[in-house]
Amino acid sequence: MGAVKDAVGRGFSRWRGAALPIVQSALSAGLAWLVATLVIGHEHPFFAPIAAVVSLGVSLGQRLRRVGELVVGVSVGVGVGDALISWIGSGPWQIALVVGLAMSAAVLLDGGSVIALQAGSSAVLVATLLPPSAGGGFDRMIDALTGGLVGLAVAALIPANPVTVAQRQLKALTNTLSLALRTLAEALEEKDSVKAAGVLAELRTSQTTIDDYKSALQTGSEIAKIAPIRWRSKDELKRYQTAAGPVDYAIRNTRVLARRAMAALKADEPIPDGVPDVLKDYANAVDCLKGELEKGAEPKLTREAVRDAARHLTARRLGGDGFSSKVVLAQIRSVAVDLLQATGLNRSEAMEALPPLSPPAGSAGPAEESAPVRDPGDLPGRTKRP
Repeated sequence: MGAVKDAVGRGFSRWRGAALPIVQSALSAGLAWLVATLVIGHEHPFFAPIAAVVSLGVSLGQRLRRVGELVVGVSVGVGVGDALISWIGSGPWQIALVVGLAMSAAVLLDGGSVIALQAGSSAVLVATLLPPSAGGGFDRMIDALTGGLVGLAVAALIPANPVTVAQRQLKALTNTLSLALRTLAEALEEKDSVKAAGVLAELRTSQTTIDDYKSALQTGSEIAKIAPIRWRSKDELKRYQTAAGPVDYAIRNTRVLARRAMAALKADEPIPDGVPDVLKDYANAVDCLKGELEKGAEPKLTREAVRDAARHLTARRLGGDGFSSKVVLAQIRSVAVDLLQATGLNRSEAMEALPPLSPPAGSAGPAEESAPVRDPGDLPGRTKRP
């Protein structure tokens, strides 16, 4: 019974998360049919509810284009179906021929995958359920346009909360980063290269979480633009947008940090005792950033937490003799800069906010003047696994 309750609870949680899209789709389909039948006067406007649901299945920024693709796809599919079915009849080989020709025509028109798929599905409907006598191709094109516009209207009038969407994705992203920093600190304390390798493996799978967060921000921004009741969310979303790039860079720098920490542990290079404490302080700062953004507050406490961690680092005058150890220390500094930028500071302000590190013996200058170390796979704009 306990397992059943857990399964029901998980299912209900999934449904609750998808409740708004379900309501939007159901309402859009019903309204599209109503508008097409009562306002436009079509007797069987099958394409109207289909277009309404399909138009809601993509991010808001793609919906206007998707409506156009639906109209083109329906037109191609219906045109090919109407032209051939009345001549060759309906049956298995006729359906195969009509679908092949409709999708080929869409591809030859340089259409996207949506146009080709819509052309094929429209041809199937014409060849089976909707013979040419049931209505002209122009009427079906109007139905598709009607459904797409109804879907857009419903999305604007009953929108998701863009801030909630951003909060949910940021929580997953910051949890990934803070857990990686804490686990890496434990690996260094325990001199466990296997645990460090586990952190690296986990961070290598984080790109999907990063992409989901950026996609959520884009969707939230578009909701705030077209939905009148969400216009006030624009300012709050800016803080999430400001944090997006720097948190991405912090994860990339932490990935390099984990790789070099693993190499240092395998080579028995000495890691200064204070490094794990600094990483734990960074993890606490990441959690603080998440909390302040959720409250809609300027992340001042996060800045102080990062600065305190950097002062702790400086006070211990950390250094290292091995190559991997030096890279670890450089990456620790780079993560601090990334986190400060996530609070709204630009790079120059973030660098100035950190106290200078005492340069290692024989070095040409302070540590913060050197460029952050990034592996080729961690360069800005790269999304593939390093």
